[in-house]
Amino acid sequence: MEVKLKALPELIEIRNQLRADGKQVVFTNGCFDILHPGHLTYLARARSMGDALIVAINSDRWVSRLKGPGRPIMHQGERAYMLSGLEAVNFVTVFDQETPQEIIAALLPDLLVKGGDWPVENIVGRQEVEAAGGEVLSLPYLPGLSTTDIIDRIRRL
Repeated sequence: MEVKLKALPELIEIRNQLRADGKQVVFTNGCFDILHPGHLTYLARARSMGDALIVAINSDRWVSRLKGPGRPIMHQGERAYMLSGLEAVNFVTVFDQETPQEIIAALLPDLLVKGGDWPVENIVGRQEVEAAGGEVLSLPYLPGLSTTDIIDRIRRL
């Protein structure tokens, strides 16, 4: 399987080529700790809105800070590998900052999407993307299909 993991400088080159070819780039980010149907639905929908989907994942250090002790369940290499196996995902990158602000500002995707648990006005990178003529969307949230919900179900077994 092709591993689609790219560093930011590579993604900038790819983005520039896609832009030159008139292609629409969609960007999203998250922990993606345990892939589940909610993730798959969300990523497929995001990909359908453009020609290429870039997914940025939080580093292990930041997943632990955001989600607490015991997280991530899957380390960043495993998460990147799993996402690389999805048809909907064209490229994956890992960021080791609190937010993906730097990546979004560098790439300026045509469309920035997050799950419905993120109101548009709270989406990091919104101002840069909109200022560059892009669009920012919050896709519908599928209740009961979060990694935290799945971990809680497993603990109750």
